[in-house]
Amino acid sequence: MNRDAVTDASVVQTEAAPVSREAAEEAVRTLLLWAGDDPDREGLVDTPRRVVKAYEEFFAGYHIDPAAYLERTFEETNGYDEMVVLRDIEFVSHCEHHVVPIIGKAHVAYLPNRRVVGISKIARVVEAYARRLQIQERLTSQIANAIERAIQPRGTAVVIEAEHQCMTTRGVKKPGVSMVTSRMLGAFRDDAKTRLEFESNIRQ
Repeated sequence: MNRDAVTDASVVQTEAAPVSREAAEEAVRTLLLWAGDDPDREGLVDTPRRVVKAYEEFFAGYHIDPAAYLERTFEETNGYDEMVVLRDIEFVSHCEHHVVPIIGKAHVAYLPNRRVVGISKIARVVEAYARRLQIQERLTSQIANAIERAIQPRGTAVVIEAEHQCMTTRGVKKPGVSMVTSRMLGAFRDDAKTRLEFESNIRQ
């Protein structure tokens, strides 16, 4: 089973057995107590509610089908078949191992095969997958695979650069370190010249 399928299955399972807001807020209270503070003091009394509300925003991607953003495509391109590149799509995700932020930017490109898609939709696909518990490698593949399936281009490329607070603020504590991942499909994998053109575009 591929990782996309695992993710989709986990979403279905969560929706089938939802956790109440009250239970989620109580879990936050428990963590505050465990940390050594008093969840009933003035500064923390509303924190469980705020945390749960923040989690709804952080993890909204579980309730979004990214492929739906790519359903509408356009064929009236006057024969345009050159590279389409979106650079510096900023995102905030969360590490699935420590639930702390992954802050970065994605660069996405594809080579049209008769059809193109609205550029805002690509940014929305990045956002939808980012707003889940993630590892950067899977996030990179999910974005590329979604575009590949939806518009069947001659090639798809995704590069992500991100800083992981699970290693910058805890553990090894190395601020300023960023991680780079890439997923190249079709012409971007098979043609070195195409890949170099993409890399040149995102470094300008």
